[in-house]
Amino acid sequence: MRKAYPPGKRDSERKHRSTVTEYGTQLREKQKVRNTYGLSEKQFSNYVKEVTSSKGDPSTLLYETMEMRLDNTIYRLGLAKSRSEGRQMVSHGHFLVNGKRLTIPSHHVKIGDVIKIRPGSMTNIPFMGITEKTGRGPIPAWLSFDQKKAEAVVLGKPILDKGASEFKLTSVIEYYSR
Repeated sequence: MRKAYPPGKRDSERKHRSTVTEYGTQLREKQKVRNTYGLSEKQFSNYVKEVTSSKGDPSTLLYETMEMRLDNTIYRLGLAKSRSEGRQMVSHGHFLVNGKRLTIPSHHVKIGDVIKIRPGSMTNIPFMGITEKTGRGPIPAWLSFDQKKAEAVVLGKPILDKGASEFKLTSVIEYYSR
C-alpha cells in the first residue's frame, strides 16, 4: 500500500512531493503508448510525424496507424496472447497476407487484406486446433475471422473511442509538437 508521504522523515521538516508538470504527463503518456505497442523511439516519432503532416485528426490517425500494424492485428484476432508474441509470430513467417509470406511486424494492413495462417505453420503448437477453438474473446468490428479456413479479413479501419481509450493520444501529439 502506498503511503501519503515520501520515504524518510515524517515530521514537519520533510519536503513536499513535487507535482508532475505538463511535460511529465505528456512524456509518461508517450512512453505508455510506445511500450504498449512495443516500438522504438525512432519508429514511434516517425509515425507521429507522418500523422501530423497528413489531413485529419492526428490522434485518430495515430490510433489507426498503431492498430493496423500486422503484429497488433494478429493480437487483436486472438491468435497471439500479447503484442510481443504477435510480433514474434509475424517475424517467424507464420502468416500470409494476400497470399504472400510476410516477416515484417510493422507492415500496415489495408482494408480488404486477407491474413491467413501459413499451411506449414498449422502443425506448430500455437496454431494446433485453431479451427476448433472458441472463446478467444471478442474480435474488433474492423476485423473478421473465419475459423474453418483459419483466415481473417480486414473489413475497415479501427475507430477511436475517446472515452474508452486507455491512452490520451492528444497529449502524445502535443509532446512531439514542442
